[in-house]
Amino acid sequence: MERIIEEIREDLDRRIAAAADRLADRTLAEDPAYAALLGRAELRERIHHNLRQAADGLVRSIRGLPVDLADARATGVLRAEQGLPLTSLLRTYRHGGRLLWQALTEAAAAHDRSGPARLLPAAAVLWDVLDQLTDAVAEAYRHTEAARGARDRERRAALLDALLDGTGAARGLVSEAAAQLGLPERGRFAVVVLGPGSGAGSGAEPQAGPDGPRVLWRIRADGETGLVDLGGHPLDAVRELLAPLGVRAGVSPVTETPTGLARARWLAGLALRTAAGAPAPRTALLDEALPAALVAAQGELADRLRQVVLGPVLALPAEDCRVLLTTLGTWLACQGSTTHAAQRLFCHRNTVSNRLRRLEQLTGRTLSDPAQVVELALAHAAVVQRATARGPGRPPESVSAFATVKAFRVSPIPADRARRSPRPPG
Repeated sequence: MERIIEEIREDLDRRIAAAADRLADRTLAEDPAYAALLGRAELRERIHHNLRQAADGLVRSIRGLPVDLADARATGVLRAEQGLPLTSLLRTYRHGGRLLWQALTEAAAAHDRSGPARLLPAAAVLWDVLDQLTDAVAEAYRHTEAARGARDRERRAALLDALLDGTGAARGLVSEAAAQLGLPERGRFAVVVLGPGSGAGSGAEPQAGPDGPRVLWRIRADGETGLVDLGGHPLDAVRELLAPLGVRAGVSPVTETPTGLARARWLAGLALRTAAGAPAPRTALLDEALPAALVAAQGELADRLRQVVLGPVLALPAEDCRVLLTTLGTWLACQGSTTHAAQRLFCHRNTVSNRLRRLEQLTGRTLSDPAQVVELALAHAAVVQRATARGPGRPPESVSAFATVKAFRVSPIPADRARRSPRPPG
């Protein structure tokens, strides 16, 4: 086989050159991806080189030598970096293989009448060589594409971090980040922060439907954050997105530019803290929990408020403290209705009145003064947030306060059924 190939080598080289011309023209005419990437001269030269490499590989394989695959691998890397579809690349390789065999048989037939018969055993060897070359180019392409994809994902993650952390503006990356992430420079954005274990840890990640808002998720050691491109959707669409998963989450108000996302993330974190005390996972929109968010935002002042307003209650024995704080939280959730608070607490309304009267005596605040009710409500929120934040190992004071979390499950009371005056009967 090697002898016949050597005998027709000069004619084969001419036929390979002509085949490269035909394949270059056909590729540019049929494949827009190649046409957008390469000019005819460059493509023709590359095809010519690959055909000669395949012919040389045939000779080496006949001699029992390994086929040199370095050039095929380099081609795979180059085309992957250029973004040429792998299907286009492999199609050209297959067409080239058929043209090479045609050039071999035509050259052998032109050499002598017995040439094609002498060449026939080389067919299986050639297809094996072509398979090796095709596999090498495809493997290099896929490896490069995977590495490129990983780099692109890391870059997008870094740009998303820059927007959410607020470092993008200082580094002049906001426009680039918006472009890379597919975000408009002006729109309607929000940030959602998930509680620990709500997202990736549970194996579930919220996915927007085809008609829902677009969400870009970022998972880090400190939690899972989503940048929401609301478009024309209402903010409550985020709650609808998360509802099926039963996650604990906080959602920021709407911001109109990517530069406002860092602050939105901070506000979403505050909203999450207002949801942390609930006994069941829920999604808290910041604007629906502003008083509790105010307490969460000012930790030092919240501690002071807790001690100044409710200090005497917190100093009581654990069970007494729990009973008074639970009663206060339930009464607040029932919009100041002693009757409905008693129903929720499964006790007589006089019992609720007596507990509230004792709370008034201990704190020096009266529930008939709206300003002092605000103080008590904010102090109560501070107690609950502190207890929730401390978790296991908290001191007895927090153990008592932690039980008041149940009060937040109370359903709102219709306005026409709620007591108008917060003052318990005397």
